[in-house]
Amino acid sequence: MLPIPDSLIVNFDKALRTVFANAASRRPYPDAHIDEAEMSEAEKRHAAGLMRVNHSGEVCAQALYQGQALTARNPEAAQALAEASDQETEHLAWCERRLTALASRKSLLNPLWYAGSFGLGVLAGALGDKWNLGFLAETERQVEGHLNSHLASLPEQDAKSRAVVEQMKSDEIKHAETAIAHGGAELPMPVKMAMKLSSKVMTKTAYYL
Repeated sequence: MLPIPDSLIVNFDKALRTVFANAASRRPYPDAHIDEAEMSEAEKRHAAGLMRVNHSGEVCAQALYQGQALTARNPEAAQALAEASDQETEHLAWCERRLTALASRKSLLNPLWYAGSFGLGVLAGALGDKWNLGFLAETERQVEGHLNSHLASLPEQDAKSRAVVEQMKSDEIKHAETAIAHGGAELPMPVKMAMKLSSKVMTKTAYYL
């Protein structure tokens, strides 16, 4: 484990890369072999709004995992968080490319989303590994719910966005299962509700901004 000063430097670098740099994917893009569909301008704007929400969600996930890994006590828990973070970076790349194809942009508030989520991650990690991993699992379950709603809302012909969202959903399910397997605890209902409320604020705002 890195000394605290070094960890802070590394996390600051990751924050800058997450918010301002273009992400890269080691895996093939899920929509690589799918043709772009004909869509109206309204359909493109709606698809872009949903993909912008997804991108901001991945920014939040990156920040959460970095904060959690910083304060995780168990090396296995820290490793699970780091592996989840790597896949979330790929999700960033997929969403970014989809936003570009839809002639849109990332959320202007991503620095704010990152800062708030990083703080939550640090707090979750400080509470102990079982709650840290439980927080990860609940986050992924709620993200899965958002992705399901987006699959229902995306323009039917937008197969490229659907392919991206489907693969993201599959990865999020695995992250939740991994967190539980490593000893994640079930969070109290008030905490779950608070997470849903904060998530709703982000999704409603990021759709437009």
